[in-house]
Amino acid sequence: MSTLIVPGYLGSGEGHWQTWMESQLPDVRRVEQEWYNPILVRWAESVCHEIDASRSPVWLVAHSFGCLAAVTAASDRASKVAGAMLVAPANPERFSLGGVRNAVNSPAHSNLSEFIPDKKLPFPTLVVASADDPWISCEKAHSWAMVWGSQFLALGKAGHINVESGYGPWPEGVQLLQAFQQHHPAPLDSVCPEKPFSRGFPVARQGYISRVRHATRRFFASYA
Repeated sequence: MSTLIVPGYLGSGEGHWQTWMESQLPDVRRVEQEWYNPILVRWAESVCHEIDASRSPVWLVAHSFGCLAAVTAASDRASKVAGAMLVAPANPERFSLGGVRNAVNSPAHSNLSEFIPDKKLPFPTLVVASADDPWISCEKAHSWAMVWGSQFLALGKAGHINVESGYGPWPEGVQLLQAFQQHHPAPLDSVCPEKPFSRGFPVARQGYISRVRHATRRFFASYA
């Protein structure tokens, strides 16, 4: 079974715990994105592409905005997701369909909170949060964890749980992931056959990504 590392806005550099974790886990790969352009639909499609590339269920290890992309994509691919560890999820209200939200020219309805899955996720999740995260309050992170039916862990004052807050090598993070995996083992015979699809992303017509895609087109059209 493989693990997908899903970094957040601006990516996870050489000293980041996600980069370090890649060297600690077997069968792991990183989802590549346009790191300076956090468009939810594009990021979620990239996560979907990597999930589809695996013939067995995957574990997702996401950080920050990557958590929003991960839960959006994985909700459309639940049968291929063994579980997700969501570390310091970004507040969807801080982003619009067009990227980082600018309060001056972004209408209130454009924030992502109405496009993120708003019910219990159909796979196990663990939300790891911080008491002084500048991107989301611990209370807001906990409220999303309740919505998603996630286990919740608050680390105390850990900033954004990134390099700047001292999270380079993070052995405790690996231990958290391994304990979470042991508590939610995927069936050993879970093999997902490849399915034909167009454009590389077999997204259901009524899926989350489809909904975000249509809304994003309308969003950009309104600024054309």
